Amino acid sequence: LPGGRPWHESPRLYRVPAAGGEPQEVPQAEADSVALLTAPGAVSRDRRWRVSSVQGDLYLVERATLKVRRLTDTREAETSPAFSASGNAVFFQMGGNVFELELAQGRIRQLTDIRTGPAPRDSAPPQGQRAFLEAQQEKLFEHIRVDRARRAREDSLRKAQEARRPQPTYLANNERVTNLVPNPTGTYVAVQGVRQAQGARNTMVPAWITSSGYTEPLNSRSKVGDVQNEPRLGVLEVSTGQLTWLDPFPAEAGEGRGSGGGGRQAGIRLATIVFAGWNDAGTLGLIWSRSADNKNRWIYTVEAATGRLTLLDSLHDEAWIGGPCASCLGWIPGQDRVWFVSEATGYAHLYVSDADGTGRRALTEGPWEVLSVDILEDRSRFLLHTNEGSPFDQHVFTMNFDGSGRTALTSGKGAFRATASPDGRRMAVIHSRANRPEELFVADFRPGAPLRQVTTSPTPEWLSFPWLEPEIVRFPARDGVMVPARIYRPKDMGAPSNGAAVLFVHGAGYLQNVHNFWSSYYREYMFHHFLAANGYTVLDVDYRGSAGYGRDWRTAIYRWMGGKDLSDYTDAVSWLVREEGIDPGRIGIYGGSYGGFLTLMALFTEPEVFKTGAALRSVTDWAHYNHGYTSNILNLPHEDPEAYERSSPIYFAENFKGHLLIAHGMVDVNVHFSDVVRLAQRLIELGKENWEMAVYPVEDHGFVTPSGWTDEYRRIFELFQRTLSRPGCTDNYGLCPAWGGR
Repeated sequence: LPGGRPWHESPRLYRVPAAGGEPQEVPQAEADSVALLTAPGAVSRDRRWRVSSVQGDLYLVERATLKVRRLTDTREAETSPAFSASGNAVFFQMGGNVFELELAQGRIRQLTDIRTGPAPRDSAPPQGQRAFLEAQQEKLFEHIRVDRARRAREDSLRKAQEARRPQPTYLANNERVTNLVPNPTGTYVAVQGVRQAQGARNTMVPAWITSSGYTEPLNSRSKVGDVQNEPRLGVLEVSTGQLTWLDPFPAEAGEGRGSGGGGRQAGIRLATIVFAGWNDAGTLGLIWSRSADNKNRWIYTVEAATGRLTLLDSLHDEAWIGGPCASCLGWIPGQDRVWFVSEATGYAHLYVSDADGTGRRALTEGPWEVLSVDILEDRSRFLLHTNEGSPFDQHVFTMNFDGSGRTALTSGKGAFRATASPDGRRMAVIHSRANRPEELFVADFRPGAPLRQVTTSPTPEWLSFPWLEPEIVRFPARDGVMVPARIYRPKDMGAPSNGAAVLFVHGAGYLQNVHNFWSSYYREYMFHHFLAANGYTVLDVDYRGSAGYGRDWRTAIYRWMGGKDLSDYTDAVSWLVREEGIDPGRIGIYGGSYGGFLTLMALFTEPEVFKTGAALRSVTDWAHYNHGYTSNILNLPHEDPEAYERSSPIYFAENFKGHLLIAHGMVDVNVHFSDVVRLAQRLIELGKENWEMAVYPVEDHGFVTPSGWTDEYRRIFELFQRTLSRPGCTDNYGLCPAWGGR
């Protein structure tokens, strides 16, 4: 955080008494033991015990006394521990298989034996002449008869031993297991697997500054449209080793089928299939799946004993499936009833359904979104985080499983995230405001309880500055929609306006930056104060495609990134000129990642509106970005080339006539450095002037060194100073005079 520890130091661990007191740093000598007590893990149904995997070994913690018992001490890692229904045993994964550890005796039993195939075949008995010879030998020689009897006894003993071990299950040679989830009784295991894509090609990213002195390759990702892995999910019966692969495609309304029954719709492939958990009895599992074209999502229950699938909910989106809680789902404790989140109404809301597909209904509704769903430890109610009431704030609610009694626990401006104490009497709350970073608070677990601040993260020097809570405004877009933005005015900093404006574009596309809480773009938040103090009016827009405003806002960029999102910025300029008196000839724009992409689109497709831009770690051609993100919005490049061409700045570089700074890390494994190398060659071949490139040899997509950040933002400010700070200021080499405010 601003004014916090040096960037190169490791995170420090602190503790604070729940009853009150100042946080105290945990000495390094105690850190390992405290880590055991605070590590995440599974809680037994009686809530007495927690089991965790720490550095590859299992530990059992008695929660009331904080006594710790080490369960394993091995070279191989034991992970994903979970309690059995009785609480007398712990299931865990090791070496790609599931094991059961009996807590009383410490006995470990292997439940699965999953191997890479093919399964060995029994040798066929001899036939004809060879069978005659074997029979003749046994008839003539006692030695042969004795040896055969000995081998028969050994084979019988071996089979008896193998009968006590799990039966082997064989996968295809190109398949690997990604997750194993045993049911509470240890009788069935959900198996998530993936068939490796054949022929996929990854991009090599060079690491330039290395300890060896040699340039070393980093194996990065493939590009959108390349062949993808094929996910599979099955249910394994522990007693037999029989694995039934599921085919989760709706064959008819209300029902799907297992691998023996078909049900696959022609041409549909899966991109994702996730096992979301077992019911308390362990008889039914819950599955979430999404089609490879990103337009369909299905939720099923699966009957463990038969592999029979029952469709609970399906969702189709002509753009793509998404939202703030797209894969949120689970079982309601003690019931064969499922909860899930859906954008069926255009906003992410909470629904329930019986396990047989009946009784589906919404528990929440309205023009707001459910952001996350948890169940309290006492298994009595939901704990929800939503933006009900305002898209600019996030609050905490409890609600009964039938949808009644929805109660707000927090109020006021900002974002609140709460975790209830095990006894349900208190809650730890992470809270932030637009001008204050996240801090830890403690309160009683009840509506309106006062929050007592536990931490103060920034330094006194940072807190002494009058950081703004930027005003949130809305301006009209050309289609009549009111677009939200945060504005920083020079007068807020005691400075005269220079008549120029800078527009900021947040990254990620689907992210929110207009709100009343602390921004993940906190460096830019502080930089905007600096710009305002130097006379610039700064506007930070939640353009179409941003998070927090529902499905239609989210998908407005489908098949055209640089369409409605960019027109929101040109409309923002019109509003600034009309309402804030900004000179239309002095408009700058900047941003990183998606923000860098949209900056390039602004300069290349709206050159009469945007004079100057700084494009940071920018996508320049979407055909070179990753598959998961890009295929959602633009489909596949070889199937929808029009969407890629009209969305990629490199195709519009000939229109550039302003001023451009390109800044990019050379070891960026997200948006590859080759993206801007290709754009640079295009600009050179077009004979374009007034553009420059700053490269950062040790930086990834998100910079980590203070010197890298400082250099980048110095260059951005100098670019705006020499091209925007006063009318006619176009000198490319010297700085134009500007007001020297604080």
